[in-house]
Amino acid sequence: MLSLTLTLDQLSVNLSLTSNTSQLVQPNLVVQSAQIPASDTQGVQFTALAGQSGSFVANRIRLDTNVSKVTVDEDFIADALVYIRFPSGRGAERRQQGSNVSLGFVLYQNSRFFPSRIYRRRRASLRVLSASIGGPDRSVVAETVEMQFRVKLLLNTSLHDFSCVFWDYGKQDWNTHGCHKGNASDGVLRCSCNHTTNFAALWSFREDYKYAESLMRISIVGLSFSILGLVITIIHHLKETFQMKSGQKQTKLNSKTSLLCICFSLLAFIITFLSGVQNLRQDYGTKEPPSDQNQILDSEKSVVPDSGSCTAVTALLHFFLLATFSWNSLYGTQVVLLVRSMQRSLPSYWTGLSWGVGWGVPAVVTAITLATTYRVENPLAYRQEEFCWLAALDQNKHFSFGKPMFWAFLVPLGLVLLYNTVLLGLVSLTTCRVDRKLTSTKRSSLAQKFLVSFSLAVLLGLSWTLGYLVLVKEETIHLVCSILFCLCTTTQGLQIFILFTARTRSFRVAVGRSAHYVSVAGFTLRSTTYYLWKNRAETRTSDMYNTKDRDTSI
Repeated sequence: MLSLTLTLDQLSVNLSLTSNTSQLVQPNLVVQSAQIPASDTQGVQFTALAGQSGSFVANRIRLDTNVSKVTVDEDFIADALVYIRFPSGRGAERRQQGSNVSLGFVLYQNSRFFPSRIYRRRRASLRVLSASIGGPDRSVVAETVEMQFRVKLLLNTSLHDFSCVFWDYGKQDWNTHGCHKGNASDGVLRCSCNHTTNFAALWSFREDYKYAESLMRISIVGLSFSILGLVITIIHHLKETFQMKSGQKQTKLNSKTSLLCICFSLLAFIITFLSGVQNLRQDYGTKEPPSDQNQILDSEKSVVPDSGSCTAVTALLHFFLLATFSWNSLYGTQVVLLVRSMQRSLPSYWTGLSWGVGWGVPAVVTAITLATTYRVENPLAYRQEEFCWLAALDQNKHFSFGKPMFWAFLVPLGLVLLYNTVLLGLVSLTTCRVDRKLTSTKRSSLAQKFLVSFSLAVLLGLSWTLGYLVLVKEETIHLVCSILFCLCTTTQGLQIFILFTARTRSFRVAVGRSAHYVSVAGFTLRSTTYYLWKNRAETRTSDMYNTKDRDTSI
């Protein structure tokens, strides 16, 4: 392919030997040649103007054989332009009178004929423009060559940097020697070189991200109530357990391990979510001008090296949420073992197994996800930039099954929810069987058993199944499911408190005792009894202070 480019360069010069101007236009290739007087030409400009189609059209190709500077009409937009300036003054006097100069230009729609090992390109369009000078007068050389390239940015991207290069046939790659960068504030890449060859402007882009706004009030309120409910639940169950005798304490702690771990992991997830899910380091939102240094770019896409904070938050959220659902499943399995076997204690191996599965499996999944997708120079293969969570979309903003959001979260979560649904069904079938001999208590018994199944469904996190319905594109269904999903998931901690703590007799007794102490203390500190009659017998109680400074008669 490189030999073909050399042939085209030579052809573009030789065509002018038979006629003053010659032009060959194809959809992806333009070959232009011209023969001009050597003595009185200031400069020659070759311009390809932008059209409605992406292909080259003959009436959009222009050649100006004697101009003093780069000229583009206001009514036109140049996609690619090269201007060859010839020496003036003494340089012009050395050129022979009456001699001609042959010029050749070749414009390539893309860089397929110039495969680079340095610059990696997948989506960015890159035009290559060749300029050659020939003829009998060898003293005719270019003083400078100026180029302009208009880039076609991708959707939701902005120009980050560019470099002015030429194709070095010796290195068989791009080179910057003798080329300099110009202004690019208007989206046009300007370059200048001191020689003629095949030129291009390598450029890189940045994604324009719309960073997530602050959480809605409904989410903040719901999550705040969940934090309060989870803290009270943890304190109450720990206090209740450690107040028992040593023999009962270990048995009670083993049975409540799953519930406490669910509360711990969910509490840690909510606190991390509230404090860190919004990406505070918004580097992509700051558009910096291209660098003044003309260095060869190594890629079309610019990625800011990771600072670590958002990635750490993503990993913690991933781990704690997986841990929550792991302990949900363990709690459901524990209930099934106890209910179906009609036993009051768990097997001896259960505690160690539950700790290994509940914390170990999420840690392994999180570690594998980080190891296979995260790189410091490219953190967005692991996480998102808009907010701190697992990456889900491809470069075209479409959901990708190859991103960690799918295989490291949605797949494990779906399997856990499916397993939890089966557990709920087994528990419901076992507990909701109605004895036909019961008549007066039948309705109450069914209500209580339904409440047991509902409580278990809340603790198993089955409300998260609504998250899959949020993916439905139908507007009404999407809106309804989004609202229900937000309400159910943000208040899950509050629901656990109501169903597993506030309803228990021990909690009501503890609250009643605390309320009694508060009321008694308040009454004691504010009550004083005065005796207004003489010789009245003193009546003292242990619940009030009596004061009698002196007898008073009326």
